[in-house]
Amino acid sequence: MEPVALDGGPLTTENVVAVARGGATVVLTPGALDGVAATRAHIEKLADATEPTYGVSTGFGALAVRHIPVERRAALQRSLIRSHAAGAGAEVEPEVVRALMLLRLRTLATGRTGVRQSTVETLAAVLNAGILPVVHEHGSLGCSGDLAPLSAVALALMGEGQVHYRGELVAAIDALADAGIEPVELVEKEGLALINGTDGMLGQLALAITDLRALLDVADLTAAMSVEALLGTDRVFAADLQALRPHPGQAASAARIAAFLADSPIVASHRGPDCTRVQDAYSLRCAPQVHGAARDTVTHAETVAARELSAAVDNPVVLPDGRVESNGNFHGAPVAYVLDFLAIPVADVASMAERRTDRMLDVARSHGLPPFLAHDPGVDSGHMIAQYTQAAVVADLKRLASPASVDSIPSSAMQEDHVSLGWSAARKLRKAVEGLTTVLAVEYLTAARALDFRAPLTPGPATAAAVAVLREHVPGPGPDRHLAPEIAAAEELIRSGALLAAVEGRGV
Repeated sequence: MEPVALDGGPLTTENVVAVARGGATVVLTPGALDGVAATRAHIEKLADATEPTYGVSTGFGALAVRHIPVERRAALQRSLIRSHAAGAGAEVEPEVVRALMLLRLRTLATGRTGVRQSTVETLAAVLNAGILPVVHEHGSLGCSGDLAPLSAVALALMGEGQVHYRGELVAAIDALADAGIEPVELVEKEGLALINGTDGMLGQLALAITDLRALLDVADLTAAMSVEALLGTDRVFAADLQALRPHPGQAASAARIAAFLADSPIVASHRGPDCTRVQDAYSLRCAPQVHGAARDTVTHAETVAARELSAAVDNPVVLPDGRVESNGNFHGAPVAYVLDFLAIPVADVASMAERRTDRMLDVARSHGLPPFLAHDPGVDSGHMIAQYTQAAVVADLKRLASPASVDSIPSSAMQEDHVSLGWSAARKLRKAVEGLTTVLAVEYLTAARALDFRAPLTPGPATAAAVAVLREHVPGPGPDRHLAPEIAAAEELIRSGALLAAVEGRGV
């Protein structure tokens, strides 16, 4: 992949994904490095001054009033990182670690933090070398930065702690030596600058937005497959009907569902005057309204992410005129709110998909499909328990939709008396995105099986392509099937993009 240039300007979600998931390297531009060096020269003058400057010659947080003598400032920086690297719990995912490293590096490259050029270059070298510090699940309150997660990264720059490197868990000092990187000896302002950012929660927001863009496309597809399998109508998805309620996401989802159903012999088979169907159930008819509202929520989150991806979050910051000012930009509320917001439509889209799945399994509502889509009803339970699994995941998603950002636990002797808990919101959104993937995989699997049972009628070109790519990995209806591997296979087709690629190959 092409390297991502860090020039002190904005990044995109695509840049974050390229580095976090694609393994793209980063390049610091000469202009960015010059800006870093110029700001650092100003910080060094302040460090030598008799008047204390917060974060440069003082303690931190509740200890901000303490002036630190010159000979103790290096020890202060080391102590800050060592004491703040106090995370606990399971390790977070490698892509999250790479994302937060990238985003902290981007802020450092703005020249607003006062770190040395050599420190910025070291962080870039560690990221490019594939050295991944061990970052734990717990330790950020989403205010004053993602402190424990970012401290784990700073600790590795110092040659301390553990890292993942070349497939092994090793001491950071050994990984740095193997990669030819000198450990950093932190000086004034640098410890704080390395940890006082909302990079972990922002990185997870960027990754979630990317995943949800694709998953909402998949939801439109699986909804179309279910409409077709349940002998539903496509008339409700007409553009003129959607225009009566002009939400852009709704229009997009309706257009996609209609396109997926185009030229479907199954839909055409019950379109005539003899059809007794008047209205489909809400889970079919209202899919564009729900999926579209979710799309519009993602669009709002993209707006917030774009602003954050151009921000310089640190405290204190060095302004272009040389002032060093304390501020509250490290508070994670803007990111925390949209992380929580996204979990709501994730739960609702999944809930609607589960209702469509259940309808296909109920002989009283499926319009001629066998009970539970079983090969031999009574002997074979068909997809009964696959729907149970779906329902259990949906129940979890509803709990995960409860916001983290309405809570606050004061810390630092009441200096930090209101926090965002945005990191917690990010962690639960990751679980929610994974749950939605599972729910859509079950609907995909179930709708494909239902469409098989509609033979000799055939699905339309788009949904037929979706069934065909599934059948390359999962057999058609039959007895004695193990559904867990089939669900896993369907999940992988969704995650990898193979499902959408197969359908787009048919021009949809």
